[in-house]
Amino acid sequence: MSPAVKYTLGRLGLFVLIFVLLLPLPLNILVRAMIALLVSAILSYFLLSDWRNQMGEQLAGASTRRSEEKERLRAALAGDEDAAAAGDRATVQEPTDAEPATADEKK
Repeated sequence: MSPAVKYTLGRLGLFVLIFVLLLPLPLNILVRAMIALLVSAILSYFLLSDWRNQMGEQLAGASTRRSEEKERLRAALAGDEDAAAAGDRATVQEPTDAEPATADEKK
């Protein structure tokens, strides 16, 4: 499971748990929700720190990959053929003597 999903479900679970614990108190539902939100945020800071750090590392890695791909695309658009070839998803095979690639090569 993704660290972002684990952290999000953990935060949501803490909120629901605190909200359910506040149900017996004679408070307005919005006041209960605000208290549950505040307490769950404080608890998640301490209890879910490992998952938060893992999520941060995952997001940093994705950001790094996007930045590298952006720079590669800019270099390819500027005319750098090595950068353009590095991003090709389909490999181009050279035609063999037995089978030419196009009809123009047969002439």
